[in-house]
Amino acid sequence: MNGFFKKHQTEFSVQLIALSLVLFSSHTYLCFHLASEILFFFPLWHIYVFHIALVLILFTFVNYRVSTGKDELFNLFVLGMVLKMVLTLVFLLPWFLSKPQQQGFDLVNFFIPYFFFLTFEVYSITKIYQKNNDIQKAIKRAE
Repeated sequence: MNGFFKKHQTEFSVQLIALSLVLFSSHTYLCFHLASEILFFFPLWHIYVFHIALVLILFTFVNYRVSTGKDELFNLFVLGMVLKMVLTLVFLLPWFLSKPQQQGFDLVNFFIPYFFFLTFEVYSITKIYQKNNDIQKAIKRAE
């Protein structure tokens, strides 16, 4: 592994942990005070572990591809998003099949963090790709 990969992976992991802790603690606080009488199908920590794992795996693949000099990032990212959607359906399948009584709360509990993590992921991947392009341009100018 080169230094580019390790540096960006470490930065991303620290930022992801910080974002996860802030989101999880605020989400838990809101659920405790606003919906304490509701029994949710999925515990919040299951949802957050699922999101964190998918974001970390997809970013690691993209970071590896960028650090090895591959420029076909868009195809990998779209494939990752499609895989993420399929895994989301698999994760939510038990909930779909159980015919839950309160449908809105469980969906909100899942999709609000989903979109926060998706926004963070897209921002981070765009930033790493731009940094890599700047480095590649500087190398070409130096030659």
